[in-house]
Amino acid sequence: LFAVLVALYEEPEKPNSALDFLKHHLGASAPENPEIDALRLEVAEMKEKYEAVLEENKKLKTKVMVY
Repeated sequence: LFAVLVALYEEPEKPNSALDFLKHHLGASAPENPEIDALRLEVAEMKEKYEAVLEENKKLKTKVMVY
């Protein structure tokens, strides 16, 4: 376990999920389900849309305060 944690620390490009990294390096990872990948992609897209809506909201609030 210590060696895997050191490998994670020394990884130049940090993985999105440290837990998945540990599972993979300890040999406990199961093959990825395509549905999980689709859901992860959907979550990432929703986060982008959320950030865009927050930015639009901020601009509109500023516009309303001017009037």
